Amino acid sequence: MKKKLVFSAAAGALFLLLILALRTVDVSAIGPAGTKVGLSKLNEAFHSLTGTHFFLYDLTEWLGIAAIFVAVCFALLGLTQLIQRRSLLQVDKSILALGGLYVALAVLYVFFEKFIVNYRPVVMPGDAAPEASFPSSHTMLFCGILGSAALVAGKYVKAFDTRRILQGVCWVLVGAAVICRLLSGVHWLTDIIGGVLISAALLGIFSVILDKLQGASAAP
Repeated sequence: MKKKLVFSAAAGALFLLLILALRTVDVSAIGPAGTKVGLSKLNEAFHSLTGTHFFLYDLTEWLGIAAIFVAVCFALLGLTQLIQRRSLLQVDKSILALGGLYVALAVLYVFFEKFIVNYRPVVMPGDAAPEASFPSSHTMLFCGILGSAALVAGKYVKAFDTRRILQGVCWVLVGAAVICRLLSGVHWLTDIIGGVLISAALLGIFSVILDKLQGASAAP
């Protein structure tokens, strides 16, 4: 548990350091409409390497819908338990912990829509101006929802082989979605890194909470 806390703290600290670097290091107006970008040489070089591929962007949009579907399934499970047991306190603690994680992801999304660190490297079709892009909200969505689903799979899927397969599918989807989002070119490299770091910090805390809940349920 201590290692998980250290991991979470390290990821969170790196995320904050990345924000500081983006605000102060090599800031240059390389974005569309003259938007300024931190670590500009790194970001510009990587974006020039990958280019922009909207078919990958569209693919990640569908993967994002799949992640939201997973979240809705857990929400419906929690709602069913609430109706049947007639008390929020009787809902599985892991489901409540998932709800807390989802709320944290939503709060972060809203916060970084207001506290803008970077704008997208491209103006999206149908938009008149570049949107906020740091951290990548889809990266947080993939990692946060599918990563947490993999962590709680053990509670609801008892068959070892089935559980391992489901967990593997979750992590493969996370990896594929993050890579596709990165290569799509609709984000700077540091947007994706930021999304991964903040998600890792949240998942580390979430994992510690699950461990504590499992320890409490196992206690006589």
